[in-house]
Amino acid sequence: MIKKIDNLYAQATDKQSFSFDGQVAQVFPDMIQRSVPGYNQILQNTAKFAEHFVTDNSNCYDLGCSLGASSLAMSSGITASNVKIIGVDNSAAMLERCHHHIDAFKHSTTIELYEGDIVDFPIENATMVVLNFTLQFIAQPQRKALLENIYKGMKPGGVLLLSEKICFDSALDNQLMIDLHHQFKRENGYSELEISQKRSMLENVLVPETLDDHLTRLKSIGFSRYQCWLQQYNFISMYAVK
Repeated sequence: MIKKIDNLYAQATDKQSFSFDGQVAQVFPDMIQRSVPGYNQILQNTAKFAEHFVTDNSNCYDLGCSLGASSLAMSSGITASNVKIIGVDNSAAMLERCHHHIDAFKHSTTIELYEGDIVDFPIENATMVVLNFTLQFIAQPQRKALLENIYKGMKPGGVLLLSEKICFDSALDNQLMIDLHHQFKRENGYSELEISQKRSMLENVLVPETLDDHLTRLKSIGFSRYQCWLQQYNFISMYAVK
Protein backbone atom coordinates (compact mmCIF):
# COMPACT_ATOMS: atom_id res chain seq x y z
CA MET A 1 0.00 0.00 0.00
CA ILE A 2 1.50 3.37 -1.06
CA LYS A 3 1.93 5.77 1.85
CA LYS A 4 0.44 9.18 1.11
CA ILE A 5 2.19 12.33 2.33
CA ASP A 6 0.46 14.41 5.00
CA ASN A 7 -0.02 17.87 3.54
CA LEU A 8 -3.54 18.44 4.87
CA TYR A 9 -2.63 21.68 6.62
CA ALA A 10 -0.03 23.02 4.18
CA GLN A 11 -2.53 25.68 3.06
CA ALA A 12 -4.63 27.96 5.22
CA THR A 13 -7.91 26.31 6.21
CA ASP A 14 -11.07 27.36 8.01
CA LYS A 15 -11.45 23.92 9.58
CA GLN A 16 -11.95 24.43 13.31
CA SER A 17 -11.14 21.08 14.92
CA PHE A 18 -9.31 17.85 14.23
CA SER A 19 -11.21 14.65 13.46
CA PHE A 20 -10.27 11.18 12.22
CA ASP A 21 -12.09 11.60 8.94
CA GLY A 22 -11.40 10.19 5.48
CA GLN A 23 -8.71 12.77 4.69
CA VAL A 24 -6.79 11.97 7.88
CA ALA A 25 -7.19 8.23 7.31
CA GLN A 26 -5.51 8.53 3.91
CA VAL A 27 -2.36 10.16 5.30
CA PHE A 28 -2.38 8.78 8.86
CA PRO A 29 0.75 6.57 8.62
CA ASP A 30 2.83 9.51 7.40
CA MET A 31 1.19 11.89 9.87
CA ILE A 32 1.92 9.82 12.97
CA GLN A 33 5.48 8.92 11.91
CA ARG A 34 6.35 12.59 11.41
CA SER A 35 4.43 13.86 14.45
CA VAL A 36 5.06 11.41 17.30
CA PRO A 37 8.61 11.00 18.64
CA GLY A 38 9.37 7.40 19.55
CA TYR A 39 6.45 5.93 17.62
CA ASN A 40 8.52 3.21 15.93
CA GLN A 41 10.07 2.22 19.25
CA ILE A 42 6.62 1.88 20.77
CA LEU A 43 5.48 -0.44 17.98
CA GLN A 44 8.67 -2.52 18.12
CA ASN A 45 8.31 -2.96 21.85
CA THR A 46 4.59 -3.69 21.61
CA ALA A 47 5.66 -6.95 19.98
CA LYS A 48 8.05 -7.64 22.87
CA PHE A 49 5.40 -6.94 25.50
CA ALA A 50 3.06 -9.28 23.61
CA GLU A 51 5.66 -12.03 23.59
CA HIS A 52 6.17 -11.62 27.34
CA PHE A 53 2.57 -11.24 28.55
CA VAL A 54 0.12 -12.88 26.12
CA THR A 55 -0.85 -16.41 27.13
CA ASP A 56 -2.77 -19.25 25.47
CA ASN A 57 -6.54 -19.05 25.00
CA SER A 58 -6.84 -15.30 25.59
CA ASN A 59 -7.84 -12.07 23.89
CA CYS A 60 -5.84 -8.96 23.06
CA TYR A 61 -7.40 -5.56 22.41
CA ASP A 62 -6.27 -2.60 20.32
CA LEU A 63 -8.58 0.21 21.45
CA GLY A 64 -8.63 3.14 19.08
CA CYS A 65 -6.93 0.89 16.56
CA SER A 66 -6.83 3.47 13.69
CA LEU A 67 -5.10 1.60 10.82
CA GLY A 68 -4.11 -1.43 12.89
CA ALA A 69 -0.38 -0.82 13.45
CA SER A 70 -0.57 -1.90 17.10
CA SER A 71 -2.64 -4.96 16.21
CA LEU A 72 -0.02 -6.05 13.70
CA ALA A 73 2.76 -5.32 16.20
CA MET A 74 1.05 -7.49 18.82
CA SER A 75 0.56 -10.27 16.29
CA SER A 76 4.24 -10.26 15.35
CA GLY A 77 5.22 -10.87 18.97
CA ILE A 78 2.60 -13.38 20.09
CA THR A 79 3.93 -16.89 20.58
CA ALA A 80 0.91 -18.21 22.51
CA SER A 81 -1.77 -20.32 20.82
CA ASN A 82 -5.49 -19.75 20.32
CA VAL A 83 -5.22 -15.96 20.72
CA LYS A 84 -7.50 -13.37 19.13
CA ILE A 85 -6.76 -9.67 18.63
CA ILE A 86 -9.78 -7.35 18.67
CA GLY A 87 -9.39 -3.88 17.18
CA VAL A 88 -11.97 -1.21 17.94
CA ASP A 89 -12.37 2.30 16.52
CA ASN A 90 -15.26 4.75 16.21
CA SER A 91 -14.11 6.13 12.85
CA ALA A 92 -15.64 4.30 9.89
CA ALA A 93 -13.08 5.93 7.58
CA MET A 94 -10.17 4.66 9.65
CA LEU A 95 -11.63 1.16 9.92
CA GLU A 96 -12.24 0.94 6.18
CA ARG A 97 -8.55 1.55 5.54
CA CYS A 98 -7.60 -0.60 8.53
CA HIS A 99 -9.18 -3.65 6.87
CA HIS A 100 -7.02 -3.09 3.79
CA HIS A 101 -3.93 -2.46 5.91
CA ILE A 102 -4.42 -5.63 7.98
CA ASP A 103 -5.03 -7.70 4.83
CA ALA A 104 -1.85 -6.33 3.21
CA PHE A 105 0.41 -7.81 5.91
CA LYS A 106 1.05 -11.40 6.90
CA HIS A 107 0.01 -12.10 10.48
CA SER A 108 -0.42 -15.38 12.30
CA THR A 109 -2.95 -14.21 14.90
CA THR A 110 -6.64 -13.71 14.11
CA ILE A 111 -7.50 -9.99 14.01
CA GLU A 112 -11.13 -8.91 14.22
CA LEU A 113 -12.18 -5.27 13.70
CA TYR A 114 -15.22 -3.54 15.16
CA GLU A 115 -16.68 -0.07 14.78
CA GLY A 116 -17.73 1.18 18.19
CA ASP A 117 -17.15 3.38 21.22
CA ILE A 118 -14.25 2.02 23.28
CA VAL A 119 -15.75 3.57 26.43
CA ASP A 120 -18.39 0.86 26.66
CA PHE A 121 -16.90 -1.89 24.49
CA PRO A 122 -16.84 -5.24 26.37
CA ILE A 123 -13.38 -6.43 27.43
CA GLU A 124 -13.13 -10.15 28.21
CA ASN A 125 -10.37 -12.65 28.98
CA ALA A 126 -7.67 -10.14 28.06
CA THR A 127 -3.95 -10.69 28.56
CA MET A 128 -2.97 -7.51 26.67
CA VAL A 129 -4.75 -4.23 25.97
CA VAL A 130 -3.21 -1.41 23.95
CA LEU A 131 -4.31 2.22 24.12
CA ASN A 132 -1.89 3.87 21.72
CA PHE A 133 -2.46 7.66 21.90
CA THR A 134 -6.16 7.06 22.36
CA LEU A 135 -7.03 7.96 25.98
CA GLN A 136 -6.07 11.59 25.34
CA PHE A 137 -9.03 11.91 22.95
CA ILE A 138 -11.53 10.57 25.52
CA ALA A 139 -13.40 13.12 27.65
CA GLN A 140 -11.57 13.42 30.96
CA PRO A 141 -14.57 12.43 33.14
CA GLN A 142 -14.80 9.13 31.19
CA ARG A 143 -11.15 8.10 31.35
CA LYS A 144 -11.19 6.35 34.72
CA ALA A 145 -14.38 4.43 33.85
CA LEU A 146 -12.79 3.25 30.60
CA LEU A 147 -9.67 2.03 32.40
CA GLU A 148 -11.77 0.36 35.10
CA ASN A 149 -13.69 -1.52 32.41
CA ILE A 150 -10.40 -2.64 30.88
CA TYR A 151 -9.05 -3.74 34.27
CA LYS A 152 -12.16 -5.80 35.02
CA GLY A 153 -11.86 -7.59 31.69
CA MET A 154 -8.18 -8.46 32.09
CA LYS A 155 -6.79 -11.72 33.39
CA PRO A 156 -4.43 -11.54 36.40
CA GLY A 157 -0.93 -10.95 35.05
CA GLY A 158 -2.26 -9.23 31.92
CA VAL A 159 -0.73 -5.97 30.70
CA LEU A 160 -2.12 -2.62 29.63
CA LEU A 161 0.18 -0.69 27.28
CA LEU A 162 -0.77 2.98 27.42
CA SER A 163 0.90 5.63 25.25
CA GLU A 164 0.01 9.31 25.59
CA LYS A 165 1.02 12.88 24.98
CA ILE A 166 1.48 14.49 28.39
CA CYS A 167 1.77 17.93 29.96
CA PHE A 168 3.87 19.12 32.90
CA ASP A 169 3.14 20.97 36.14
CA SER A 170 5.95 23.42 35.44
CA ALA A 171 5.05 25.99 32.78
CA LEU A 172 8.73 26.24 31.82
CA ASP A 173 9.08 22.48 31.39
CA ASN A 174 5.82 22.32 29.50
CA GLN A 175 6.89 25.00 27.04
CA LEU A 176 10.33 23.41 26.60
CA MET A 177 8.81 20.06 25.65
CA ILE A 178 6.36 21.75 23.26
CA ASP A 179 9.23 23.64 21.63
CA LEU A 180 11.30 20.46 21.25
CA HIS A 181 8.31 18.61 19.80
CA HIS A 182 7.72 21.40 17.28
CA GLN A 183 11.40 21.26 16.33
CA PHE A 184 10.98 17.51 15.77
CA LYS A 185 8.10 18.25 13.40
CA ARG A 186 10.12 20.89 11.52
CA GLU A 187 12.92 18.39 11.08
CA ASN A 188 10.34 16.02 9.58
CA GLY A 189 9.30 18.57 6.97
CA TYR A 190 6.32 20.33 8.52
CA SER A 191 6.06 24.09 7.98
CA GLU A 192 5.25 26.68 10.65
CA LEU A 193 1.76 27.00 9.15
CA GLU A 194 1.17 23.25 9.35
CA ILE A 195 2.40 23.09 12.94
CA SER A 196 0.30 26.08 14.00
CA GLN A 197 -2.91 24.97 12.29
CA LYS A 198 -2.64 21.39 13.59
CA ARG A 199 -2.05 22.63 17.14
CA SER A 200 -5.09 24.93 16.97
CA MET A 201 -7.32 22.14 15.67
CA LEU A 202 -6.22 19.72 18.39
CA GLU A 203 -6.84 22.20 21.20
CA ASN A 204 -9.80 20.98 23.31
CA VAL A 205 -9.86 17.74 21.25
CA LEU A 206 -6.62 16.23 22.55
CA VAL A 207 -6.44 17.05 26.27
CA PRO A 208 -3.20 15.81 27.89
CA GLU A 209 -2.58 15.00 31.54
CA THR A 210 0.62 14.74 33.59
CA LEU A 211 2.50 11.50 34.06
CA ASP A 212 1.61 11.60 37.75
CA ASP A 213 -2.11 11.89 36.83
CA HIS A 214 -1.81 8.70 34.79
CA LEU A 215 0.16 6.68 37.34
CA THR A 216 -2.05 7.79 40.26
CA ARG A 217 -5.18 6.70 38.35
CA LEU A 218 -3.67 3.32 37.44
CA LYS A 219 -2.82 2.75 41.11
CA SER A 220 -6.33 3.74 42.25
CA ILE A 221 -7.91 1.27 39.82
CA GLY A 222 -5.91 -1.61 41.28
CA PHE A 223 -3.02 -2.33 38.90
CA SER A 224 -0.26 -4.03 40.86
CA ARG A 225 2.63 -2.59 38.82
CA TYR A 226 2.79 0.49 36.62
CA GLN A 227 5.76 2.26 35.12
CA CYS A 228 6.69 4.67 32.36
CA TRP A 229 9.07 2.70 30.16
CA LEU A 230 9.63 5.25 27.38
CA GLN A 231 9.62 9.03 27.13
CA GLN A 232 10.60 11.32 24.28
CA TYR A 233 9.80 14.96 25.01
CA ASN A 234 6.09 15.12 25.90
CA PHE A 235 5.27 11.65 24.54
CA ILE A 236 5.37 8.65 26.84
CA SER A 237 4.48 4.99 26.98
CA MET A 238 3.51 3.18 30.19
CA TYR A 239 2.74 -0.39 31.12
CA ALA A 240 0.42 -1.52 33.90
CA VAL A 241 0.06 -5.11 35.10
CA LYS A 242 -3.04 -6.51 36.77
